Amino acid sequence: MRRLSVLLLLTLLCSLRAEAQSASPTQRIRGEITAVQGLDLQLRARSGEMLTIRLAENYAVTAVVPLGLEAIKPGQFVGAASSPRPDGTQRALEVLVFPESMRGSNEGHYPWDLEPGSMMTNATITHAIVESTGARRLTLEYQGGSQTLVVAPGTPIVTFEPGDRAMIAAGAHILVTAAKQPDGALTAARVAVGKNGLVPPM
Repeated sequence: MRRLSVLLLLTLLCSLRAEAQSASPTQRIRGEITAVQGLDLQLRARSGEMLTIRLAENYAVTAVVPLGLEAIKPGQFVGAASSPRPDGTQRALEVLVFPESMRGSNEGHYPWDLEPGSMMTNATITHAIVESTGARRLTLEYQGGSQTLVVAPGTPIVTFEPGDRAMIAAGAHILVTAAKQPDGALTAARVAVGKNGLVPPM
């Protein structure tokens, strides 16, 4: 019986390893759509590179819309890209206020690729103080830790709302997590697009 259990465990581990190796690597791509041909998006990435992304037949569109500084308050679940400061706090590069239905999404504090050395904190705002400069000093708490985030006036603050496929057009600015297929093709099932010309700041 013990030998059978070991064999079953080894089989499971091999299966999980095979699944991990076969999974397509993903990458976040930020850019401007230059053309749309059926399900193929042509876009100019932030790096200047021209890319083609093939969308799934059932792809979904999420609109990114702006909010005011007053939208970040205790109780909100947010995703904040930030840059570490010498005093141990985080300087906000942008703040995404999640819709209530997305509370808890990717909760934690981890590296991000908005700029070199940037971090992402998905957490609940537990305290908010308005400083004399007009900045907000927020305490963000997540399972296993907390961060102090300083949000200066002018920092992009956005939220998500349902989008429409009509928004996927030349000139629109998007953020997409694309999977790289074995043949090198990039595919995606969801597109976040800035509403009314907004550049998604995440």
